Amino acid sequence: MVGYVWDFSEGDKDAKDLLGGKGAGLAEMTRLGLPVPPGFTITTQACREYMRDGHVPAELRVEVTMAMRRLEDAMQRHFGDPADPLLVSVRSGAKFSMPGMMETVLDVGLNDLTVHGLASFTGDERFAWDSYRRLIQMFGRTVLGIAGEEFSDALDKAKAARGVATDVELGTDDLRDLVGAYKAIVHEQTGRDFPQSPREQLDLAISAVFDSWNTERARLYRRKERIADDLGTAVNVCAMVFGNLGPTSGTGVAFTRDPATGRSGVYGDYLANAQGEDVVAGIRNTSGLTELERLDPEAYGELRRAMRRLETHYRDLCDIEFTVERGRLWMLQTRVGKRTAPAAFRVAVQLVDEHLITLDEALDRVTGAQLSQLLFPQFDADADRDLLARGMAASPGAAVGMAVFDSTTAQAWAAEGKDVILVRRETNPDDLGGMIAAQGVLTARGGKTSHAAVVARGMGRTCVVGAESIEVDPVTRRMHAAGRTVHEGEVIAIDGTTGQVFLGAVPVKPSPVSCYLDEGLEAALAQADDDETRELVVAVDRLLTHADDVRRLRVRANADTPQDAARARRLGAQGIGLCRTEHMFLGERRVLVERVVLAADDGERQAALDALLPVQREDFVGLLHEMDGLPTTIRLLDPPLHEFLPDLTELSVKVALAAARGEEDPHDVTLLGAVRRMHEANPMLGLRGVRLGLVIPGLFALQIRAVCEATARLLAQGASPRPEIMVPLVGSVQELRLVREEALRIMAEVSQETGQQLDLPVGCMIELPRAALTADRLAGEAQFFSFGTNDLTQTTWGFSRDDVEGAFFAQYTANGVLAVSPFETVDVRGVGRLVKIAVEEGRAARPDLHLGVCGEHGGDPESIRFFHQAGLDYVSCSPFRVPVARLEAGRAAVSSLADTR
Repeated sequence: MVGYVWDFSEGDKDAKDLLGGKGAGLAEMTRLGLPVPPGFTITTQACREYMRDGHVPAELRVEVTMAMRRLEDAMQRHFGDPADPLLVSVRSGAKFSMPGMMETVLDVGLNDLTVHGLASFTGDERFAWDSYRRLIQMFGRTVLGIAGEEFSDALDKAKAARGVATDVELGTDDLRDLVGAYKAIVHEQTGRDFPQSPREQLDLAISAVFDSWNTERARLYRRKERIADDLGTAVNVCAMVFGNLGPTSGTGVAFTRDPATGRSGVYGDYLANAQGEDVVAGIRNTSGLTELERLDPEAYGELRRAMRRLETHYRDLCDIEFTVERGRLWMLQTRVGKRTAPAAFRVAVQLVDEHLITLDEALDRVTGAQLSQLLFPQFDADADRDLLARGMAASPGAAVGMAVFDSTTAQAWAAEGKDVILVRRETNPDDLGGMIAAQGVLTARGGKTSHAAVVARGMGRTCVVGAESIEVDPVTRRMHAAGRTVHEGEVIAIDGTTGQVFLGAVPVKPSPVSCYLDEGLEAALAQADDDETRELVVAVDRLLTHADDVRRLRVRANADTPQDAARARRLGAQGIGLCRTEHMFLGERRVLVERVVLAADDGERQAALDALLPVQREDFVGLLHEMDGLPTTIRLLDPPLHEFLPDLTELSVKVALAAARGEEDPHDVTLLGAVRRMHEANPMLGLRGVRLGLVIPGLFALQIRAVCEATARLLAQGASPRPEIMVPLVGSVQELRLVREEALRIMAEVSQETGQQLDLPVGCMIELPRAALTADRLAGEAQFFSFGTNDLTQTTWGFSRDDVEGAFFAQYTANGVLAVSPFETVDVRGVGRLVKIAVEEGRAARPDLHLGVCGEHGGDPESIRFFHQAGLDYVSCSPFRVPVARLEAGRAAVSSLADTR
């Protein structure tokens, strides 16, 4: 059996499932010979057993004891020794990065005795008491559950009493008094003294890290990032190294390339005389790494060499945490760094050009979600703007909204449909809900590696940090800057690309990438303002072009008008996968459809059909003209019957009021009787789709004839129209057979009338479970299937999409019933299984069966990967999502190829 505890020397970067990302990174750096403090990792398996059983595995205490003894031997110090104490950090580390979501406790092992030993060992009494107060503060908050404000208020009082602005300016006596105040808080809040046993501190800290996996903020983050709840977190126990040992010590976070822009170079934050939490919490504004170069050129040079080595080893942008202890560099963490969408594309192409990765690998390192972010508008630099402040550009984008000063308000106002900007002195993990709800995040403190910056980049949220000129007052709910006051609810705008903060709304303009997709590469390059923008546009073009070269799935668009079709074609659509013909019967035409449905006799019905035919034919001429040479799937009328009829309640009221006035309209009375006869309790499962076409004589024939006549006209003009006729809501092969026979009859008639030979494919939608389960029979009549995954999801789950998402999906997500809405990402186990059955059995019956999907899932990145694996030929989505689908189809192909190697 594999043990629960692994020394750093035993693992490697590929053991993330067991050691978590942080533990795997520490192990890999140890293997590379980089200066990593000794330590060990408690595996995710131990966490999973802890969550299952409610207590740590019995063997874990023994394994931790053995690992601590090995650590003592390596450090030549002893845990709990009053004269020469070993201190450790206890840090979380899940498989997937969850910055700031779980707990860390530093300086574990300090107590009323060892604090004196630490002072003697280091020769710095102030440092020892500073470390002790930090332990009590972190332990009290993370392990004992005491509100952090209790400790921060005591710290603020100590600074105010001394008349200083920062904790660095507090003296030894001040810190000793602060330790006493913190211990009093612990006793007052918990009814017990701060634990003096180092081993008790360690065991409680380990359990607290395990517990932090299931905090509300951690669960919220996992739901946002779609991380499974059952993975658990590892725990990393590491010998403490100290960045708060005076001016020759410090701590920092470095990136091998700028995570905001992708620029190559040295980027990061450094704080002299500080511990790591000071940097990531953003409570002190940091300096750049040039400050380390000025203070300690030798440590800086060693850091640069380590950074280059790690980037070469991982072949990617790396995020590194480090500490300098009296001139000695220690590496505390490395991982592939989170980055913004522009940085993702730039870095991927840079690494290709540097011959570190292939184009396939580069494509796999960008996502459709990131491409979507690049389509967001930007502020118009030529518009009038009222500059309020400047900060650090942490995560790009243009965000406008009402200023709010706490997470709860941000969520409440966003739920009301308001756009908000969350403004904080600095964010903490408990602000995650507000950060998700807000359009953007603005902080007065912190740097590019602070909590706000890292989380915002990971979510694609616009963020500006470290705007030092802004004074945030959360109590009075306002902020002050440049001699002006902004109250809660006033509109501000933040530019995550430049770091600028504006008072009032600022107009936006299309992004350069949106321009590229609409107008082409040359036009976008000509309009670009700088080299960085041009580099981004070229990077997107290269990766999207490569995706088109390698993908197997073709990408079509859902389009109902010539204008939508033209736009889809510009964006790279290879046809239309869904033309919803019901959208052509709005406005004045609705009356004609109503006459068809409610006709008293065949003559009245035929007159209405004759009036509809020419306008429907012109609809198809325009659409097929724009998509000339490309397949165009035209779905026959699908919506429920009630959508073509007057509302029963409104008509009933109208007739009743007219009767009360003695002004009855015979037409309305007759109409009301017909509407009552045809009223359905559940119209979504009633007379709609193919059922409507079979019950209402001539309705489908009208549409099929219009398609055929439009096709014949274009063929006569030398064009190459490629329409496909799709029958909706089929559940029985006989339904499809009846419509197909009518279609073949009409094709023959129009061919004879026009002299143009017509042979249009006829297929059906698979949007009912029965259709999927009888696909082999349907394939005998259908030349193609198109999966309507919206209705297939509704009928498989028994969900009404119009009702359930607002009614109980939020609760279902919170309770873990659903990780994501099945209408957003395809339900692979249920709906996906039906898709696979239909694909396998349909192709077995008809090997040349063409298969696609036209539901909303056709534009969802995760779903596209499934459709590739299931063997579909194409996906169809809204025109605006076509570029995303192209990219994701390429990524799916690359991923499948890698899996077979």
